[in-house]
Amino acid sequence: MIIIHHLNDSRSQRILWLLEELGTPYEIKFYQRDPATRLAPPELKAVHPLGKSPVITDNGRTIAESGAIVDYIIRHYGKGALMPPFNSPDYESYLEWLHYAEGSAMLPLLLHLYVMRLGNAGAPLHERIEGELANHLGYVNQSLNGRDYFVAGQLTGDIQMSFVGELAKLFGKIDAYPGLKSWLARMHARPAFGRGIEKGGAYRFAA
Repeated sequence: MIIIHHLNDSRSQRILWLLEELGTPYEIKFYQRDPATRLAPPELKAVHPLGKSPVITDNGRTIAESGAIVDYIIRHYGKGALMPPFNSPDYESYLEWLHYAEGSAMLPLLLHLYVMRLGNAGAPLHERIEGELANHLGYVNQSLNGRDYFVAGQLTGDIQMSFVGELAKLFGKIDAYPGLKSWLARMHARPAFGRGIEKGGAYRFAA
């Protein structure tokens, strides 16, 4: 059985949601952030050297990185669900969104998070970061124009994109991108997403 090493208020919530969508049995091992630093506890380093979440263990394998985990679970447990057929044109789009979320879209959001903590010292970076946020969130919003989903008219591993939307909402940016806003609301309304919250515990980004 898959074991999810689940850190509260983290990207591992997407993995719980994914497994609930597939109906795949799993076990959760819970880890709590340090309330002062918000960092993961040192116990996670015993699972993977980076000490980050998400990370899963399954059949003797330990797999880190959200995109790799989503890909692994869908290939091994999806039975054809949540991904387009391998030889279809949609499959390439599916791969692009699967990796775009963490490879490109999250960078300006994380820069915004950390630079805002610097106060006035971060001011020289604000314009550049805001420009990149507008660039990426605009691209995501445009890609959802007239669509309910990113790929193939159905939910796929683009579950990955949920954290992008959640941080955009947290930072007060999402109202300017109605396509992304409505997509995120639909994702949060899915029963499987709710079941993931019930099993994983309070998730500040679901509000």
